[in-house]
Amino acid sequence: MRAFRITLPSAERYWTVVDDEYRIVGDVDEYLRHLRFGHDAAESTTKAYAESLTLYLRWCEHTQRDWRTAAERLGAFATWLRHTPIDPEAPLIGPGLPEVRGPGRINRILAAVRGFLRHSVAVGTAPPEVLAMLFEVSDNRHLPVEAGGEDGALHYMARPRHRLSEPETGVDRATDEEALALLGACRSARDRFIVVAMARAGLRRGELCGLRREDIHFVADASGLGCTMSGSHLHVRRRVNINGAWAKSRRPRAVPVDDLLVLAYDTYVFERDRCRPARECDFVLVNLFHPPLGSPMRPGAIIELLTGLSRRAHLSRRVHPHQLRHGFASDVLDAGGSIDEAQQLLGHARAASTQVYAHPSAQRLRDAVERVAALNRDGVSR
Repeated sequence: MRAFRITLPSAERYWTVVDDEYRIVGDVDEYLRHLRFGHDAAESTTKAYAESLTLYLRWCEHTQRDWRTAAERLGAFATWLRHTPIDPEAPLIGPGLPEVRGPGRINRILAAVRGFLRHSVAVGTAPPEVLAMLFEVSDNRHLPVEAGGEDGALHYMARPRHRLSEPETGVDRATDEEALALLGACRSARDRFIVVAMARAGLRRGELCGLRREDIHFVADASGLGCTMSGSHLHVRRRVNINGAWAKSRRPRAVPVDDLLVLAYDTYVFERDRCRPARECDFVLVNLFHPPLGSPMRPGAIIELLTGLSRRAHLSRRVHPHQLRHGFASDVLDAGGSIDEAQQLLGHARAASTQVYAHPSAQRLRDAVERVAALNRDGVSR
């Protein structure tokens, strides 16, 4: 069993699972197509799920279990994941040997398996009793009245039966000093534009690599471009892109930008125009220094770039693209912006998602305490 990428005639791509003779595993393929096109999931999501389901099917094959009902031994599968190497030819291995996967990775694999089996029950290819193997169902009938909800109705809750405890690590923000160090380590105008776009506009790497030239409205009045938003800004839109770039949100959004980002883009355009193959490409970010010249940059290349920049800048850690996005959100809030403003800029559907990006600076925390102290002093003086 292995994960395998499928390209459709429409140029859309998704990942599926094939056996050793490259025959598609029908039930898994149906689920992954449903995930990709029915739920509008990213190609990278189907890749992660295909790899996870490959492991599940391989375990079922090794242990001679039917994948439809093997959920009753999902705890044994988690143990197998913890100790079995990635090598597909590896034998069954149990506790006592070094761990090869951490709790977070195992939980993500289990989540993919639960999604597949839940879908299989819904379409009738797995028996309904599988759900009881996957989830522990409870209700709110024994909760205190105050905790039962305003409507007083009976509500049911399903909790996964198999989930490993994970340490709370969270994603840290990139500091302003780290962002400046990354800029100083850049060797091209394109790379400087990439760092500034993530640090000053909060773009995800998939959104950045999916930008087209028509999305850039770095003019005072964009009405001539058919846009009603004033001031320099860019548009983030979900599209099917040949480089695998994917905008996470279904809703398009316009992101205002500052003069630094406009300057970084203008400088990059001059550099880009010197590459003849790039002139015909509609993508903003293109390969300028290695083949295939002029082709769209891959989202994975952004990670490779920041890894190299972090090393060249002699930073104490590798800065990840998402840490620059967290830094942008924190800067918005530190500058007095509200949660709903940060939510719109980041493209979050819920404010709760934006709250995770709030990393108050030490000075902002100090100011909050001082305001409380000042209020108490004023109250005593009266």
